[in-house]
Amino acid sequence: MNDAASQNPSLPRLAEPAAAAARPPAQAEGNIPLGIMCMIAATVAFAATHAVSKWLIANYPIGQVMFSRSLVGLVIASAILLPIHGFSVYGTKQPQNHLMRGLSQSLSQTFSVLAFGLMPLAGAVAINFSAPLWSALVAIVFLKEKAGPVRWLVLLIGFTGVLIVTNPGADTLTLGAIFALLNAIMLGTVTVAVRGMASTESPQTLLIWQLSTVTFFHAFLLFFGVKWAPPADLALFALGGITNLIGQYFWTKALVLAPATAVSPFFYFMLVWVMVIGFLVWGDVPTTALLTGSAIVIASGLFLLWHEARRRRAKAA
Repeated sequence: MNDAASQNPSLPRLAEPAAAAARPPAQAEGNIPLGIMCMIAATVAFAATHAVSKWLIANYPIGQVMFSRSLVGLVIASAILLPIHGFSVYGTKQPQNHLMRGLSQSLSQTFSVLAFGLMPLAGAVAINFSAPLWSALVAIVFLKEKAGPVRWLVLLIGFTGVLIVTNPGADTLTLGAIFALLNAIMLGTVTVAVRGMASTESPQTLLIWQLSTVTFFHAFLLFFGVKWAPPADLALFALGGITNLIGQYFWTKALVLAPATAVSPFFYFMLVWVMVIGFLVWGDVPTTALLTGSAIVIASGLFLLWHEARRRRAKAA
């Protein structure tokens, strides 16, 4: 997700601008239940994508995993969008922002998959959920957004949750946690940088540019090596691209159907699915620190989402 979680599906905060641009005002409130169902479906698809990536990264170079996932999504999306819209779907007023977004997302997705390969899925996803905190911090520090004591307190509490999950002691801060943190910081930063893109771009244009640019940048990772894959693993490579595309579709659909404040909280269901998958496939048992830190990070992210929605309503009044 754009930016689903593009988008990295990772993040509620990314949802707001795109939803506002694409959603008819009268349509939003009546379709909240369907929007929630679409968001939950997106979390299932993204959890499956993460699990496939974790499985593949154990045996294949990072470039092969990332490029194949992006390419499969691009091929399928092109087969659907180009016959309908033609190459006009690439029409944009912000090509530089698309390129910047694609580069940032290719880096963040790469960091994310590297983290999946080095630590339990649930831990990496929990750290990824801190992206809205980083986004808020960047907006305050670099864009000079006003922040009252409540907002600063929520950020402090949220980052405390991140510390609990990562457990940064001398022997406990793992390379996987560092990659997950880099992914979250990158996502939070790019959220601020491209916040206004949805005001001029259609969802289809955002999607096709995202897939095209990410595929292009991931192609450079192929220089790190390519390994021959048997048919069963080729099917997994294809599955990763398909589930990622499905997740992006349902994520975007949820935000078109209903307000982000109504559906975004359900994105955190993904933590439940990755915990279940991690336990069933890899035997990962969630620790007390993971559960506690995740709860703090999620609560902080939800509060920021609610707080900013209320602030926007106050400005519009």
